[in-house]
Amino acid sequence: MARPFRVIVVGGGVGGLVASHVLQKAGIDHVVLESKAEAAPAEGASIAIYPHGSRILEQIGVLDAARKLCVPMDQAIMRWPDGSRLSSVPFFDHVRDNHGYDILLFERRDYLGMLYDTLHDQSRIRFGARVVGVEETSAGVKAQLADGSSEAGDMVIGCDGVHSFVREAMWARANERVPGIISAAEKRSMQVSWNCLIGVAPQIPGAGLRDMTVVHGDRHSLLVLGQPKKLFFFVFFKLERAFHWPNWPRWSEADAAAAAAKVAEVPISESVLFGEVWKKRLRGQLVSIEEGVLQHWHWGRTVLAGDAVHKVTPNIALGGNLAMESVAVLANLVVQAVRTAPGGKPGMAEIEALFGEYQRARVARAQGVCDVSRLVTRLQAWDGWMLRAMACYLGPLQREQALAEQLAPVIRAGPRLDFVPWTGRTSHAVAWADERADESEPAASQWGTRARMLAWLMVGATVVMLLAAASPTATGMAAA
Repeated sequence: MARPFRVIVVGGGVGGLVASHVLQKAGIDHVVLESKAEAAPAEGASIAIYPHGSRILEQIGVLDAARKLCVPMDQAIMRWPDGSRLSSVPFFDHVRDNHGYDILLFERRDYLGMLYDTLHDQSRIRFGARVVGVEETSAGVKAQLADGSSEAGDMVIGCDGVHSFVREAMWARANERVPGIISAAEKRSMQVSWNCLIGVAPQIPGAGLRDMTVVHGDRHSLLVLGQPKKLFFFVFFKLERAFHWPNWPRWSEADAAAAAAKVAEVPISESVLFGEVWKKRLRGQLVSIEEGVLQHWHWGRTVLAGDAVHKVTPNIALGGNLAMESVAVLANLVVQAVRTAPGGKPGMAEIEALFGEYQRARVARAQGVCDVSRLVTRLQAWDGWMLRAMACYLGPLQREQALAEQLAPVIRAGPRLDFVPWTGRTSHAVAWADERADESEPAASQWGTRARMLAWLMVGATVVMLLAAASPTATGMAAA
């Protein structure tokens, strides 16, 4: 008897664990191969789940479990380098009113632990399973593991992060079959222009129990997020030059200590300095911030999702949501193919077709999120005089709802599972794109272009305002 259609997922992070939830919902056989020894290692800092991510969590039945791990955020506070307030708005309340869900903030390991603990069948996850080879045959695909064992299936999803082995194996097979199809330019398209000091510390009185604080700086910025018991910190530094794959830099503990010393005296609130947070840290490290979207998302029986194919800067925390989105869209297509294929087993042609449809559905969205995230990173770090002027002069003049309104097109265009019911039970002021029968999917996906245009129009308006203020005519009118 022939085995059923089977999916091999490489990587047991956010994308891989959500993939297992989704595939279990669909009743599709699969295995998740994770190289680490456990689901939730003490690594990283925080992860934020936006309303469109919460819709997916609700569909897979884990939203209530997730909500128990955190409390709703309060204020979004922007500060000058000396710690004085530039602005403070109830951003998170406005997002909830617009979309019906809070932005949820977790310690990353807690979120991963929740995703694993709520799996119906945890035996689908293999820990300590490091993939060292991917072999495609006419009958399917086989993942070779470092311990000498292997897993066979019909397709491979590479959810193994920005340093993806699956991606490199896919590149090698593609160039072997069609020399030059994966160009050197594409391999270099993910770049590192920033590094970031990330970590977790215990809550400190006066640091903000539920606040998001951004401290602007000259080619650097600080981002601190609070929950009742912990603080999560991100300190961004612009590098002197950009680095490209495979030459992304790695940083030592000494590098991290030196970076922390540069900003130790920077206030993150009226009474707390960053140096106090760093001194009390539970963990902290200096990491490179990769960013970019690849041209080829699939080849043969292999497809990529999450940071393996689209990596964004973390200032507005859309990366984890983007990974969940891609897994959801890919799962929708896989489920449709399995349910319509003879014997429930799509062939090679059907697999390649659904992979192509997946990429077409996702690439503009991913590029839009990458571009907007990049702009926010540069804006917060005053990377250039125009962005500094925009942050200092235009930002504080906006209505308090403005930031939530500007992000609304990003959130409302988020996809969901189409084979699992969603009732839309929460009240929300902004309609989801998939709630409107008259709105086509391509139209909904154009938010990225609109958001970039709006951002650069704001930059242009700042330039005009400053030039007008400096012109002799304006000076004369002011004197009059």
